[in-house]
Amino acid sequence: MKQAPIPAPAPQREALPMQVDVKIHALHASGPVLADASVNLNGCFAIRGVKVVDGSNGPFVSMPSYKGRDGYKDICFPCTKEFRQQFHQTVLDAYQQALTQLPQRQQESWNQGQEAPPAPNMKM
Repeated sequence: MKQAPIPAPAPQREALPMQVDVKIHALHASGPVLADASVNLNGCFAIRGVKVVDGSNGPFVSMPSYKGRDGYKDICFPCTKEFRQQFHQTVLDAYQQALTQLPQRQQESWNQGQEAPPAPNMKM
């Protein structure tokens, strides 16, 4: 019986620097979704449908997903822990930056937990 050849280990890939550009398209004053965003990676790959969601431990980044038999599945996602951290932090930083660009009065009422008027759709 002939044995199948043992595959060679995959070559180690050098981590390339990743440029992550985020555009916040809309801020939401009510509901669990805080913002809608798109992300561009190294100017050559775009991800639409990224959301900043209000979770029990604070805002988190939700990737575009579809509903399968076993629940929701991300369509695309970071493959390494390091890039996941960079990606999520960059999106959350862009969200915080968009909040600072709201009119001061609206931001103050939102931070105090009062009902804020609906945020305008922000195109960037």
